[in-house]
Amino acid sequence: MRRLVCALMMGAALSGCTLEPHYARPIAAVPQSWPVGEAYPKAPAPPLPSLNYRDVFKDPHLQAIIVRALADNQDLEVAMANVVIARSQYRVQRAALLPLVTANGEAIQTHDRIEVAKPGGGTTSQPQTTRSYLADVGFSTFEIDVFGAIRSLTHAAQQQYFASQAGVHQARLTLVAEVADAYLTLATDRSLLAIAKDTVASASKTTELTQARLKGGVAPRTDLRQAQTVLEQANSDVANLTTLVAQDRNALELLVGAPVSDADLPASIEAVDGFLAEVPAGLDSKILLRRPDVVQAEYKLRAANAQIGAARANFFPIIDLTALPGAASPALGALFNGQNFNWTTTGSATQTLFAGGANIANLAEAKGQKRLAVAQYQQAIQAAFRDVADALARRGTIADQLKAQNNLVDDASDELTLAEARYREGVDPFLNTLDAQRTLYGARQTLASTRLTRADNLVSLYRALGGDELIDAAPLKGPPTSAR
Repeated sequence: MRRLVCALMMGAALSGCTLEPHYARPIAAVPQSWPVGEAYPKAPAPPLPSLNYRDVFKDPHLQAIIVRALADNQDLEVAMANVVIARSQYRVQRAALLPLVTANGEAIQTHDRIEVAKPGGGTTSQPQTTRSYLADVGFSTFEIDVFGAIRSLTHAAQQQYFASQAGVHQARLTLVAEVADAYLTLATDRSLLAIAKDTVASASKTTELTQARLKGGVAPRTDLRQAQTVLEQANSDVANLTTLVAQDRNALELLVGAPVSDADLPASIEAVDGFLAEVPAGLDSKILLRRPDVVQAEYKLRAANAQIGAARANFFPIIDLTALPGAASPALGALFNGQNFNWTTTGSATQTLFAGGANIANLAEAKGQKRLAVAQYQQAIQAAFRDVADALARRGTIADQLKAQNNLVDDASDELTLAEARYREGVDPFLNTLDAQRTLYGARQTLASTRLTRADNLVSLYRALGGDELIDAAPLKGPPTSAR
């Protein structure tokens, strides 16, 4: 038994190395700082804090909807199921580092007839029953991982497990952003619907006025038809926006995975606009390394790196160890007597002499997979950089645009008031009033859309910077990956 234990300890000591290449995080192929120029914010941003979506989306109704979505959304459930699968696969692969120990017990009873000598001479046949008992415990064909093939495969499975965890963070971040977008879109369409209904009411009064003037012989029929064009356009918009509001609600409920009560739905984009906080962009682009999709890409890269070690190990012999200690006795009571113990230990080494180039091809494939993973990692960082840069470009100008659009609505409203008064007094033709109505209608619609653009920009920046999912591939400690 002491020899058996020594053999196991020796095997464990020999299996502590791998042939994996030393891993070093690739240098990000993006600038170290964010873009600058007229489109971007002028003041330097403070370092990015650890944000929570509640710090950005302060509307209590939106927060309640996000909480429900995080509990019931099926896309997030799929991501979490993938984590369970990846964790189980890692544990299965890790179990290959240890021997599979089995125990066996056996009892044999044999009944036959034997020839015995008679006292007076001759022989006679008599029945005889014999019993034997066996018990053993041991392992067979335990591969001693001298060259690290099993350990490298375990590393790869572990990194895939970590990647699946980052995938859950990414799915959660995406879900929060999509719920916020759907909520804000619904709010904007409700505002546009209210604007269209206001225009219907205003255009109806104008149409009644022109119709009265037509009957009185003061205005031509063209004034009535022009007034009716604004009215019917607004009626058409009311019908279309009523459909859009219903579809927006359906989209929101699909994301949540359950019905959303009327009390939690936004009344308008104006009512929501004050519940959105600014998102600091951080000092430099290094924060992109904490984005869940970038972290996920790096873990996949680490897994590909580990696969190279497994492919390299295939060029070396496979060393197996078999050990079987046990006991045998004709009597059950004496089975575990020390004199009845026996043991067997066998070691073997297998080396492939010819495989038609399979090992070389497998190694080339593993290196190609790593090269692919490096490119995908760089793509993830570059896409993240563009997301942030685009969001910052919009952030740098949206305040000026919103201010100008507010002024435009005020000016258009005043122009309509003046045009209607001059039309009633017969100073100006109705065409001036018609143009003023259309200008105000379009300006109010554009203002609502601009508010949505500003709100969506905050959501985009929250999502592009990784939101509150500030995770990093470096702190997660796994088995060493450097070559020995």
